Amino acid sequence: MKWIKKHKFKTTMAIIFIILFIALLFGLKDIISVLKNNGASEVEILDTIEGYGYTLNENDSAYFKQEFKNLKKELTNKKVDEKKYAELVSKLFVIDFFSLNSALNKNDVGGKQFVYTDYQDSFVKFAKDGIYKYVENNIYGDRKQVLPSVKLVEIDEINQDEVTFKNGVTDEEAYFVTITITYDEDLEYQNKTSLVIIHNDKKLEIAKMD
Repeated sequence: MKWIKKHKFKTTMAIIFIILFIALLFGLKDIISVLKNNGASEVEILDTIEGYGYTLNENDSAYFKQEFKNLKKELTNKKVDEKKYAELVSKLFVIDFFSLNSALNKNDVGGKQFVYTDYQDSFVKFAKDGIYKYVENNIYGDRKQVLPSVKLVEIDEINQDEVTFKNGVTDEEAYFVTITITYDEDLEYQNKTSLVIIHNDKKLEIAKMD
């Protein structure tokens, strides 16, 4: 009788140990995933634009997805309308950057893929110290915080001119874009901005935002 009780106890403990091990294993995978993505859990990539490296993710807004589709259509044309390309990049950047409700946490900075390559690190730091600073974690989809979602981006003006930055980067035909932003709900976030877009090989990239 004592042997049976002891055997049951060992079996129960073994089952508990296995359950705890599995739970710990999956928890560890989540932690590793978060660390790999600089604080953001993995999201599914729905579409890409070959030759440009632009990606569409599952957590992007419906508005972003529509404009991404328009960008892909433009960039797959035999002859790309560069002004149209600049307008679409402007829209996608603004939608992604200011739609904070699509961010998983403060480290998941939107719009980075449209920023000039050499400026991306400083751009992320600027965003995390500013508008993204108070974005609460939503890795498990339980965030209660109310955050802005961009409803409409309007190009007010777009012109080309020469630009030179302090680090020596120069573009004789940079695009200067002024924009009006409308949100699904007015939470008193920035509704006007201006961008400077420069050439980087065949890509157009955001080099400055006011």
